[in-house]
Amino acid sequence: MYSYNSTTNSGLTRPPVQRAFQRVSVSLEGRLMVPSEDEYVCLTVDMSPGDVRFICAARPLPSDRIIAYIDHIGRIEGTVIKTTDDGFVISIVATERKREKLAAQLTWIANKHELGLPEDRRHDRLTPRQARNELTFDDGRKYSCRIIDLSLSGAAVDVGIRPEIGTLVRLGSMRGRVVRHFMEGVAIEFTTLQSREALTEFL
Repeated sequence: MYSYNSTTNSGLTRPPVQRAFQRVSVSLEGRLMVPSEDEYVCLTVDMSPGDVRFICAARPLPSDRIIAYIDHIGRIEGTVIKTTDDGFVISIVATERKREKLAAQLTWIANKHELGLPEDRRHDRLTPRQARNELTFDDGRKYSCRIIDLSLSGAAVDVGIRPEIGTLVRLGSMRGRVVRHFMEGVAIEFTTLQSREALTEFL
């Protein structure tokens, strides 16, 4: 998908060893490459302009260099500073300009999730006529649900379970992930922007 180059780009800076930035909880999908050039699907748990924690099947060693492409963020690179039971943490290598851009991206993403905003404010929320549907998990479990509202980028669903933030699900034929809990159920952000035609079956 992309080439691996072990040479750090000129002008890139590493943050100090101590945590210089406050991480925010963001659940974003992506792909990353380890020094063996094997690629893995990954999911961010929390992130700052200086570091990021991944859930990933890869098991790199401390100081290994990682290149990742993350949804809504883009390309980042860094070195492993800590391993966890289900993934690892990398220290991001970036220019100051890149860190400023990353800080702005994270602020928007964190606020969007906290407020339950759709991916794009132009995507009006619609109340479906056909509200009854089914929430399906990757392991095959299915739960009856009621769609409260939906847009091109996501949906609010009344369901009797509370899957973890970041859980991948399918609402009818639309794939997405859980991004927020609320009293009646969960908010889902679709993996890809839906077409208006795809929503007509609900309206």
